[in-house]
Amino acid sequence: MARPPRPSQPPHPAPRRVAKAPPAAPRLIMLNKPFDVLTQFQDEQGRATLKDFVAVPGVYPAGRLDRDSEGLLLLTNDGRLQAQIADPKHKLAKTYWVQVEGEPSEEQLVQLRNGVQLNDGPTLPAEARRLDEPLLWERNPPVRFRKSVPTAWLELVIREGRNRQVRRMTAAVGLPTLRLVRVRIGPWSLDGLAPGQWRELEPRLR
Repeated sequence: MARPPRPSQPPHPAPRRVAKAPPAAPRLIMLNKPFDVLTQFQDEQGRATLKDFVAVPGVYPAGRLDRDSEGLLLLTNDGRLQAQIADPKHKLAKTYWVQVEGEPSEEQLVQLRNGVQLNDGPTLPAEARRLDEPLLWERNPPVRFRKSVPTAWLELVIREGRNRQVRRMTAAVGLPTLRLVRVRIGPWSLDGLAPGQWRELEPRLR
């Protein structure tokens, strides 16, 4: 005689995700990241990382800055603040000073302003303008450039966070990037901070 089928067991409810409580003492730190430094605290290959400059436990980068780029990097121990700064959906403006190879034309600037087609889709419109050569620290090692080709500086303001986006944007319009320095994120700017130095900030969006 066949056994009666067992009653089906109700599915176990999925565990509820509990939002992480904000830290008791939230911190926000501004670092002027030098060239050739990884935006992480450990590296198995022994390359320079954030731990060589920021000896503050519990903070982590709010966004990234490529190893071959310099300038403003924010770090925090507050996950909600980190998301407000780094998540592209918040469209926090990021300002870059970019040394490019070549003489930018108005047509190339218009292309950047309107958005350019990259291999992962078109970029959002950006702010783009010519910039007189800014007073910056000497990069170590120095920028390599061809003496036979002129260089120029641009200021670009974007509200996205794609991988190597600024370099890909300038290359797409025929202006290869030689040096890339982030000088502002939303309301925060470098404001004279030297490479490798950091400063404590009020831990909230102003």
